[in-house]
Amino acid sequence: MNQSKPAFTVVELLVVIAIIGVLVGVLLPAVQAAREASRRMQCSNNLKQIGLGVHNYLSAYNETFPAGSWHTVHGTWLVGLLPYVEQTTMFHSYVNFGGVQSYRTGGIRYDNPVNRVAVTTKQIPAYSCPSDRVTASPNIKDGMTFHNYAANFGNTTRGRLSPYGVTSTNAPNVFGGAPFIEYIGPNTGNWANYYSWIHTDLRKLIFRSRMKELSDGTSNTLLFSECVQGQGGDKSGFAWWGGGAHFETFLLPNSAQPDVVEQDCTSGAARIPSNPPCVLRAIASGNVVTTGAETHAARSRHTGGVECILVDGSARFYSNSIDRDAWRAMGSGAGGEVAVVDH
Repeated sequence: MNQSKPAFTVVELLVVIAIIGVLVGVLLPAVQAAREASRRMQCSNNLKQIGLGVHNYLSAYNETFPAGSWHTVHGTWLVGLLPYVEQTTMFHSYVNFGGVQSYRTGGIRYDNPVNRVAVTTKQIPAYSCPSDRVTASPNIKDGMTFHNYAANFGNTTRGRLSPYGVTSTNAPNVFGGAPFIEYIGPNTGNWANYYSWIHTDLRKLIFRSRMKELSDGTSNTLLFSECVQGQGGDKSGFAWWGGGAHFETFLLPNSAQPDVVEQDCTSGAARIPSNPPCVLRAIASGNVVTTGAETHAARSRHTGGVECILVDGSARFYSNSIDRDAWRAMGSGAGGEVAVVDH
């Protein structure tokens, strides 16, 4: 006589499915959190590598920081540090770094085909946070890549000006020094004179920040922070170009207040929710467009804050809710502020 084999009832099957669903619901956030923790650690390690690269540069060039940007279009810190993040071949492939020949008179810039082929369409792992998307051609600017780190230009604006052209407790009008600066030539008031001037050693020019100028101390001054890769026309993270290579501490990390940017970010790009809020600098100044009036917040795809590297080489995660004055003090290299920071 055949005995019937035991089998699951429908009720038992539903119970098992429900239990599996609960387990997945419990475990999935934990797995995602673990993955994000790993990505954040990689991001921090990238910043440490960049910080080490800066210190090697300082040792090679008499304690002088690399230019944050060479006249906006002739290379930025991203290019200048390539030999110090194991990309020496790429550095030597970049044509007209520092702008010996002006693009206004036919000189090559970052988006020239020769630089696009050899350098600016390459994704550099040391400059890319794994928590953000990795750009691929075609994106913005003829397939050129975007990255995730920005140099500290201080506590006011890219041009070391008072933000928004006003003076108040919310907009300090005194620039307190910073590791990086936009280099635009020895005579910024006369482009003709500037473009007729030929320099022989791009790394020994004046108007560069030096380590000894950071009187607030290397453990109290930010070197780099994160930025996010913009989409659909937003140039956040486009660090081959001066306008995408910097951040300031005027705005808090991941601020809901808009970045003040050089080029339009209010068309199609503004409709992409993941892009940072932004306004054009001509609108922000309320009058004439002022060179260098942009201010960019430190921003990331992490939850709750941003990864940063200090001048002394230590990596820190700073909360979005950090005290405003403490954050601005961290952006200043010689402001004399007391930066009491709760990470």
